[in-house]
Amino acid sequence: MLEKLKEQLVELHLELPKNNLVVWTGGNVSARGPETGLVVIKASGILYEEMRPQHMVVVDMDGKMVEGDYKPSSDVYSHLYIYKHRPDVGGVVHTHSAYATAFGTRTIIESFEKNHVSVNEFVTCGGLPEKNKLLMQINADVTRRELKVTASKQTPALGSAMFGAVAAGKPVGGYDSIFEAAPKMAQIKKETFKPNPVAQKVYDQIYADYSTLHDYFGRGINDVMKRMKQLRTGFKSGNHDN
Repeated sequence: MLEKLKEQLVELHLELPKNNLVVWTGGNVSARGPETGLVVIKASGILYEEMRPQHMVVVDMDGKMVEGDYKPSSDVYSHLYIYKHRPDVGGVVHTHSAYATAFGTRTIIESFEKNHVSVNEFVTCGGLPEKNKLLMQINADVTRRELKVTASKQTPALGSAMFGAVAAGKPVGGYDSIFEAAPKMAQIKKETFKPNPVAQKVYDQIYADYSTLHDYFGRGINDVMKRMKQLRTGFKSGNHDN
């Protein structure tokens, strides 16, 4: 089903890492079959270099699996929301570029601090700190904060083990609380990523422009995007005065 579309999506997905728009398994490209209305999206957790047409999953507009041997991407409902509200959209490209995610992280930090929630320490975990040190350094420079890295490469499993030890309790060799278990079972690497003062100054300037554009287009300061959409709709309907 939709085999040609699956092959095209594999080719499009491979362009994302080539253009530094994603890292590891992040990001997604999906497409809607023009005749069936079904959506094709990649499976969850598939590495780009291993991606094949069989890793594409077909779902209906409610996210129900129609065809495929894998679980669809966790982004599937975000894509479906766009398709449901934009009948004119036939494809969605969702990227996790290094700079966009770093700037977004800094925006979140500043939002917390603006609302009197202190952000005092960053500890990173998972595959990215192990696989992409450049990404970690960019985040340290953009956010102006030192990034620490967990020693375990399997932090979700370690977290489960910690709660298991708490459930067992101290009488049988466990712990009475997660606060007692954490410093005993979890470790932080000595290696950290510290902001580079020179790069930090450059990113500060870029982030200032990013914030201006973010507010300008995304928070109603200027409704140019809405006007462009209305203009396009008017031309499609033949009403050029819209």
